[in-house]
Amino acid sequence: MDSNVFISALRSRHGPAFRLLSLIGTGRFDISLSVPLVLEYEQVARRSRWHGKPSWSYVSDILDYLCEVGRKHRIHFLWRPRERDPKDDMVLEVAVAGRCDTIVTYNKKDFAEAESFGLELLTPQEFLARIGEVR
Repeated sequence: MDSNVFISALRSRHGPAFRLLSLIGTGRFDISLSVPLVLEYEQVARRSRWHGKPSWSYVSDILDYLCEVGRKHRIHFLWRPRERDPKDDMVLEVAVAGRCDTIVTYNKKDFAEAESFGLELLTPQEFLARIGEVR
């Protein structure tokens, strides 16, 4: 899961990103994480500003939960730079290390190298449809 999906889920409880976040840990799919990726989620959440932003306690609880239920991976290889944004390389590395099928992102164009690793790029809405969770 790209950090833009995580932030979108924090910004609104009504969109597909929040629905996706709420399904983590239910057995519908697995989420793969690394320490650098979780730290990126934290950093982006801390620096983001919007009206009605949730408390840090709420965000911290979500991050703790992700760490509890997510599949953790140590990255033993670095291909950087592969993507234009080094933060996107982190997501790509975790997806490859976790032998994932999909990267969920709102910015598909940012993952030009994903297909070369056999990864599919889906928006949260597309991913929810794929797993039969569209309302």
